[in-house]
Amino acid sequence: MCVRFQDHSMLHPPPPPASLTRTFTCTSDGTPQHRSTSMDARHSACLLAGLVFLLHGFTAWAVVEVSMEDRVEVLKGETAQITCMFTSDDGFGALTIQWFYVSKTGEKHSIYYQDATTQMVERSTSFTDRIMVNVTVATREVVLTITDVQIKDQLEFICLVKSLTDGVSEGRTKLLVFERPDSPTIEGVQTGIYVYETTPSKIGSCEVKNGFPKPNITWYRNNAPIQGDSDEVKIMPSTTIESSGLFSVRSELSLKVMKEDKDAQFYCKVTYLVPGGTRMTETNRINITVYYPSTAVNVWVESPKGKIKEGDSIMFHCYGNGNTPSSVYIIKHGEKEYAVESNTLILENVTRLQNGYYECNSMDMETYEELSGNTTVFVHYLEPAVVLPTNIEIAQGEELTATCNALSSLQTHTAWFKNGRLVSFGHTLIVKDVTFDTAGAYTCVVTVPEIDGMEEMETLRVTVKGAPQIMKPEHTDLEESVANTVELTCHVRGFPSPQIIWTTADGKILETTSQNEMEDGVHSMVSMEVTSDLTAFCNASNEYGADALAFNIKAIVYTTAAATTTSTSTNRTSTLSSSTVVRITAAATTTSTSTLSSSTVQAATAIPPKKIRKESNGVIIAVIIICILLLAILGSVLYFLYKKGKICGRSGKQDLTKEKSSKDNIVVEMKSDNTEDAVLLGVNGEKLLRSPQ
Repeated sequence: MCVRFQDHSMLHPPPPPASLTRTFTCTSDGTPQHRSTSMDARHSACLLAGLVFLLHGFTAWAVVEVSMEDRVEVLKGETAQITCMFTSDDGFGALTIQWFYVSKTGEKHSIYYQDATTQMVERSTSFTDRIMVNVTVATREVVLTITDVQIKDQLEFICLVKSLTDGVSEGRTKLLVFERPDSPTIEGVQTGIYVYETTPSKIGSCEVKNGFPKPNITWYRNNAPIQGDSDEVKIMPSTTIESSGLFSVRSELSLKVMKEDKDAQFYCKVTYLVPGGTRMTETNRINITVYYPSTAVNVWVESPKGKIKEGDSIMFHCYGNGNTPSSVYIIKHGEKEYAVESNTLILENVTRLQNGYYECNSMDMETYEELSGNTTVFVHYLEPAVVLPTNIEIAQGEELTATCNALSSLQTHTAWFKNGRLVSFGHTLIVKDVTFDTAGAYTCVVTVPEIDGMEEMETLRVTVKGAPQIMKPEHTDLEESVANTVELTCHVRGFPSPQIIWTTADGKILETTSQNEMEDGVHSMVSMEVTSDLTAFCNASNEYGADALAFNIKAIVYTTAAATTTSTSTNRTSTLSSSTVVRITAAATTTSTSTLSSSTVQAATAIPPKKIRKESNGVIIAVIIICILLLAILGSVLYFLYKKGKICGRSGKQDLTKEKSSKDNIVVEMKSDNTEDAVLLGVNGEKLLRSPQ
């Protein structure tokens, strides 16, 4: 077979002139055959000398130069471009370009080949589907582009350029791949750390994952880096290579804590490389719990704030200035001891007996060291108010004097109230010229202005002696319907309690319905049935005098009358029309003159007074009977006047049977015994002036 030999480490001379060449051809089995030229053997020595001269001249002035960057940096997943610059006097058709990468073991592997007729990406490599080569002849530039760069692509790449006349040269570039790590995390210990531990105690751990190249972790305390590898500080790093080739780094910090570390902030700072520089990120800050012994104990009253009064609840707080979970606290008051839970003691409903000195004792169960602190408590008091005298009976016109006092540890203020209204200030209540209005209950209220809600109160009852005094109601003149029941009430003030008797005008004693002694006097009530006008008296008396009040009751009778009057004349019946109204008055006799036609006469219902409340059925029946009799008389009179022809004062006869009489001509004249003018009423209720006689 015919083999093309490529030696990248040697220079190739240019082909000799045609007159000096020998031609080799390959047979079918690959064996080369020699074909002689027209050159004579005697010239072979001269040709050999010329060839040596040409080779020496070529190496002196013809060479290919390749220049490349030392390294190319790119983030994982992005695209990398590696540039290869070369110089050559040959044209593009005389150049051969090849790309190689160097494996971890140092072996070269071809990934790309190109000459005048061929451009080929090597198959079955990790770059087969991810590389592309661009050659720019004018600028003598070859660019290798690698897409989706991975961590495993961090290799050395070789660009080799071969010229037919200028020789061969190569350049090398390292591809550096970077991956930003995940955000770092920090975790502190959950338990407390004692300051008297003899070896470094674990503070916490920091971890950063998936970075490339390997990130670096540095511990900080209050913004100052912590240096490890000493008896006081231990930092233990560990590194894990993930299946993706990325690095995960973990660092654990241990140190001997001091009391000052109770307020210290610990955190980690992570540094990592990126294309073109270095980046840094920090974790959150953490605090640790440091246990250290107390050097002093404090006890104080947390609530109430300010002055304490009897009945309050006192909350004590007892704390040492150390921090030890094993400390035990006890508060002592005299001979009594109180166990303290969660540094708090509550005494409820305190009294002045709990005044005094309170001591809080603390014992560290690790070191058995005892400490104590103390405070003083004063409970203010206000004793119950005392009113002297508590009950007073005093005559009208005299002067009332009472005192109210309450013993207190603070300044007090006293006020007197009656029925919720302020009547006086000060410990002494003085009322001159007392009246019945003075009687009643007075409340003395003693307060301590410096403490809200601190007050006491007591009641004084005042009774005023004197003759009865009837409180006159708004109305003593009443109107009520006959047969109704009326209730009368009498309110009497006086002391001793007056005796109340109800009587009528004729001296008859009425039975009392109810009688009650109230704080404002005696209330008496009587009930009676109204049969006629009457007067009732409320009579009140005691050892100091008497008083009376009259109630005048007017009986009201309400009437409703209705009747039909029939008059016979030539076998015809005449009645007043329904529009005709008849008023029945209280006069002894009534004279009426009417002009009639063929119509019906009915009596109207009498209009009751405004103060009508109820009606009596018996009275109504009696009134109806009277009305019927009066109507009968009226009908007889009208018939008599008709026969005489003197109806309405006219002479001559008038035909009452005229069928075409108009309803509007029917007039009824109502007369009374009084000297009032008569009024004529039309059938439709219209008033007509009476014609002169």
